[in-house]
Amino acid sequence: MAIHETLLVSPETMGEIDRAAADSGIDSFGLMQKAGAHVAAVLLAHYPEVQRAVVLCGPGNNGGDGHVAAGLLAASGVEVVRFGMEPKPGGDAARARQAFPGSLQTLDDWQPRLGDVIVDALFGAGLDRPVSSDIAALIGRAQQAGTPVIAVDLPSGLSGRTGEPTGACFSASHTVTFAALKPGHLLMPGRALCGQMHLCDIGIPARQISSDDPMWKNHPGLYASERPVTDAGQHKYGRGHLVVFCGPLSSTGAARLSATAGLNSGAGLVTMANAPGATLALASHLTAIMQRSIRDEAELEAWLSDKRLSALVLGPGFGDLEKARSYTARLAATGRPVVLDADGLTSFADNPEALAELFAGEPRLILTPHEGEFRRLCGDLAEDTSLSKIDRARAAARRFNAIMVYKGPDTVIAAPDGRAAVNADAPAWLATAGSGDVLAGIIGSLLAQGMPAFEAACAGVALHSDAANRAGRGMSAEDLARHIEPL
Repeated sequence: MAIHETLLVSPETMGEIDRAAADSGIDSFGLMQKAGAHVAAVLLAHYPEVQRAVVLCGPGNNGGDGHVAAGLLAASGVEVVRFGMEPKPGGDAARARQAFPGSLQTLDDWQPRLGDVIVDALFGAGLDRPVSSDIAALIGRAQQAGTPVIAVDLPSGLSGRTGEPTGACFSASHTVTFAALKPGHLLMPGRALCGQMHLCDIGIPARQISSDDPMWKNHPGLYASERPVTDAGQHKYGRGHLVVFCGPLSSTGAARLSATAGLNSGAGLVTMANAPGATLALASHLTAIMQRSIRDEAELEAWLSDKRLSALVLGPGFGDLEKARSYTARLAATGRPVVLDADGLTSFADNPEALAELFAGEPRLILTPHEGEFRRLCGDLAEDTSLSKIDRARAAARRFNAIMVYKGPDTVIAAPDGRAAVNADAPAWLATAGSGDVLAGIIGSLLAQGMPAFEAACAGVALHSDAANRAGRGMSAEDLARHIEPL
């Protein structure tokens, strides 16, 4: 028996997993009993001083979990009151209700009392529409009173598919879910609304916890097999030569952050390609990082003929949008992997179709937009409220034949073939000026060392988060770059 800690499954897929478990002969009521036991255990462990357990039961199996939990809590000596809707007759939820008889009051009857803890077993992941007015009113009373909430599967009012509230929504202190996580557990604001997550084993065999939809929580298993290999006989070019393009004299800092991050991430050597006017300023800052002065596109073309150049980063602090578009076309023609960030992305905001035409074949372009840059590139996708962040990232990845690193506290990495990973390990202090430049350099370095694009993006986002956790609160982007540890 197992849980799957890294797989993400949609609410629909989770329903299929539950049905497949029952069809295989597993006692579905037994699964419900175990689910309810986990809920009761979380409440007792985290709220031993509870005065009254307020169990809110919906008409479906989520409500059945609530009835089981209510019975177990009452047996442990906790005062229990239940509010909600009677289950449909004949199913497991009705059986759970019969196993713990007693009154089931209407939702309007609950008034907050000091010492209450709510068990939200109304709807879980199965609801993708606004809650009714009486539930919305109850949520309002709970929020105003500050009553702690333990959600069963997902806080009621939160979409398990998108991580977005559908209207009024509980903000849970703890969420207890089973077998596998749903996208709404990781995508913001869902992750914050779920509070502390508890992923619990209720007895569904590991072989049945699967999905045809390739979504995961970002984790080392996605990229470990492609990590750069080192041996004693390697030379610097064997570890990859990363190129970072630099902006004008007045704005070299962003590119220097990228270049430093690339070197610290394990690239054998890093060169900054800069305008001649920035050479002396860069020389005063750089030691291990090299420079290449590029006056015009003819010089760029000649230099790009050097086969030892492994991967290219363009955008951080670049400034000249027309030149950025032109340079990107030149870089695309080389067949090398390219990371396009910041001004590199903005340069195509007025004509994203031009970017979509540049990189054909095996994906080797990585785009790293934050929310504003994504909106400038893909306004139609950003405005479509029916799409989750994963949906938007996947659609953009197909549109540009690129790996999308759609940044944020819930960074989504998506490939044109549909693979997607959600990063959930970034600390809040990673939201600081220059951190995106560092990320571009890390990913560029991993590409230079030979990692495939999707794997390099997943690994780069993970290294970025790990470095921020090591750097600690109050870090700057310079601190972040110094705390990178190569794969």
